[in-house]
Formats: sequence, structure tokens, C-alpha cells
Amino acid sequence: MKTDPLGRMMLAVVLAVAATSAMAAFPERPITLIVPWGAGGGTDATARIIGSIMEKELGKPVNVINRSGGNGVVGHQAMANAKPDGYTLGMATVEITMMHHLGLTDLTPDAYTPLALMNFDPSAITVSADSPFHSIKDLLAFARDNPGKLKASGDGEGGVWHLALAGMLSDQGIAPDAIRFVPSDGASPGLLELVAGGVDIVPASLPEARAMIDNGKARTLAIMDNASSGLYPDIPTLAAETGSDWTMGAWRGIVAPKGLPADVSARLEEVLDRINHSQEYKDFMDQQGYGIVWANGADFGAFMAKADADMGTVMGKVGLAKD
Repeated sequence: MKTDPLGRMMLAVVLAVAATSAMAAFPERPITLIVPWGAGGGTDATARIIGSIMEKELGKPVNVINRSGGNGVVGHQAMANAKPDGYTLGMATVEITMMHHLGLTDLTPDAYTPLALMNFDPSAITVSADSPFHSIKDLLAFARDNPGKLKASGDGEGGVWHLALAGMLSDQGIAPDAIRFVPSDGASPGLLELVAGGVDIVPASLPEARAMIDNGKARTLAIMDNASSGLYPDIPTLAAETGSDWTMGAWRGIVAPKGLPADVSARLEEVLDRINHSQEYKDFMDQQGYGIVWANGADFGAFMAKADADMGTVMGKVGLAKD
């Protein structure tokens, strides 16, 4: 059957309107936000406040689902395997730049469509209240001259805090194992060991060390960031103290599976931008002591690529890289 020119034009207009309506309609159903760690932790808490505000922004339920296991592999794999339609998102964490170097998975940051970096908590070099070290320069000088004399803790071998410390030492021209690392089940037991005198340093984040600092049991010498902390603005940065540009910490960002349509990606980035700059998000993060940062999808992708390269370098120096 032949279609006249007017009919073809009308059909094109109808299809264009339908396509525009479909794009404007996203989302039409609930969204799932995968958290690769257990309930009750910082990643879970951050995901839930983002999900709560996202519900108001989009007018659809956002269901936060915990998919823990495999040192973060299970949840990150579930994010990557989902259909790239915008209805399954994930909160990627720093471990995505570490797991493949450890040989735990083939997943890399390239498995995702990056949408927004939402949080960054830099490593903070914390010592006990009665430590003889009162500046990061003093501590580094001692470590350089007395390799193996100091001990640190705060997570497992190859964890983000271990690698933050090793990377800082290497950046300063000091052997990355000059400060011995004692594995622990996390920052909390590492800090308890610090105040008990079992270790000399804990390179965990300020939110994790907050209780010990506020109770006068610990002091922080420097943070591995380019800017001072909103939580403790008087603590100097590593750059200010040593001139080093080494930064590392725990971060969290929202991703989708690779191949997300551009219009859906743009819609979600816009919403996440509003969430990140909202008073509700700021109040929650400030109350918890978590750092707020913002990077759009393209910048977040570049951030993950650099973090992945940095992790590979440091893990290679400490003998942990398998790839």
C-alpha cells in the first residue's frame, strides 16, 4: 500500500512525539539501587539517603538492595550484569579499582556507565594522643631512618588504608613496607589497638577515627586530600605539609551497567547533581562525618581510571598485584 507524502510526514511526527514522550516518562517503574556491602555500614547509609531523596525527585520508589560477599565482588558483578535501562543502578566503591588487581574478578571500572561521584573520605594518618610524633614530617623522617620500627593497622592486607599508607611512603621515596602493616578486621579494631599501644599509626578515614579524636585518645597528623576536612579543618593536608600530591581514600559513586542510553544517563546525572547539592544530603553527610564531593559522569569515569592505575602501581610495589 502506498503512503502519500502528507501521510509519511504525519507518521514521522507521531513517532517523534512518541519517542519524546518515552524519554520524558523515565522512570515509569521502581528503581533498584544495589549496595555491594552489608546493611548498617557507611556505604549502605549513603546509598539509603541518596535513594530516599531520589524517590522524591523522580516520583518512583527506589529500592536499596544489599548484595554483599566476595570482598565486594558479588554486588559489583550484579551491577555490571543488570540490563542497561536505568532501572538498576549501583553504588560503586573504591574496591572496584582493587579487586581485579588482586585476581578476585575480571571486573574493572570500564564495566559501568559512570553517573556521579558522591562521596570521598581521604585516608588520615592518626596516632595516639601520647605519640611522640606531632607532624607528618616527623613521622616520615623517623620511618625513613628506622624501617620496620613502626607498625600500622586499620584494615586487611591490600585494603584501601593499607595501600594509602604504602602509596604515601613510596611517594616520599620511602620503602612501602618501612612501616609494618598489621592486618585487622577494620578501622575500629585498628584504632582500639592504637590507643592500647599495639600499633603506632592508623591510616583510616576521619569519620572512622572521629570518636577517638573527640575523646582525646588520638590525634590526626595529616589527611591525604587536596583540601582540608570540613569535619576537622585544622588538620593539615599531606600536600601542605610535604608538597606531595598523593591522595587516596574511600569513595562512593553511582553507576549503571555499561551501555546506558544517553538520555537516561543525562536524566539520572541531573537528578544526582540536585541530590548532591541539596541541603538534606548535606545535613545527613555532615551529621555522619562523611565527605561530600561532586563529579559528573565523565569526570567520575576519569577519576575511576586514575584510581585504578594508582592502585595497580601501589599494589605492584607491595607485591599484591596479580595482573
